[in-house]
Amino acid sequence: MATPKKFDTMQAGLLPGLLLPLLTLVLIWLIRYDGGLLEFLSDFQSMRMLSKVISLCALPNLLLFFICIWTQRNFAARGVIMATLVVAALMLILKFA
Repeated sequence: MATPKKFDTMQAGLLPGLLLPLLTLVLIWLIRYDGGLLEFLSDFQSMRMLSKVISLCALPNLLLFFICIWTQRNFAARGVIMATLVVAALMLILKFA
């Protein structure tokens, strides 16, 4: 029986999977916008584009998922998928709200 790998838990994939899109959103805000974060979110929501920005912020999770798969951390990969589904649900709520 193989020994379990370090960081091969659902929590080890869920936490970075939730933080990475948030970090990506902050980076987009810092690089492409001059106002405050709440103003950034408000402007994109008024243009009905916030859901699109959030869906783009979830793309780095794809790389994180493949890193987990390539290093055979399947439970962590499941956590990344769960986090991506949470971000997708948020995106859908913002799109139809």
